[in-house]
Amino acid sequence: MNFNEHPELVSWPEMHYVFVERIGPFMENAGAAWQQAHPLVPALLENNKITGYMALYKMGPKVYRAGFSLAGPPVKLPDGLKYEKIPGGKYVRFELTGPYDHLPQASGRAWAIVAEKKIEVRDDFAIENYVNDPRTTPPEQLITHIMIPTV
Repeated sequence: MNFNEHPELVSWPEMHYVFVERIGPFMENAGAAWQQAHPLVPALLENNKITGYMALYKMGPKVYRAGFSLAGPPVKLPDGLKYEKIPGGKYVRFELTGPYDHLPQASGRAWAIVAEKKIEVRDDFAIENYVNDPRTTPPEQLITHIMIPTV
């Protein structure tokens, strides 16, 4: 696994985020949330500009959101998507290069490093920011930023 174990402190800007939300075990819900979200993209693009693909999640209770950042507040939001304006804030960022099936292991390691380094975490959603497009990028070159909210 190609995973950078040296966290970088970053400031994430506020964003307009539309998503499908699932509650419960991530291994059961992450894929299902994306399977529900992806078919809504064409309708979403009719009136909105997608600026990024990302998942937001909380560890307890387990909440997983598969979704898209938009250039502005959504216009004519397709049925099945929810909207929230995310305020942004400080995060520690880790980088995974490789296939998405490495994400559970990489995310677990990121949280372990945060605990080992005694980095104070705030009660907010963590972010998996998918930097490049899996439709045009070979799996071994996919880049995902794993960002854990900090104070």
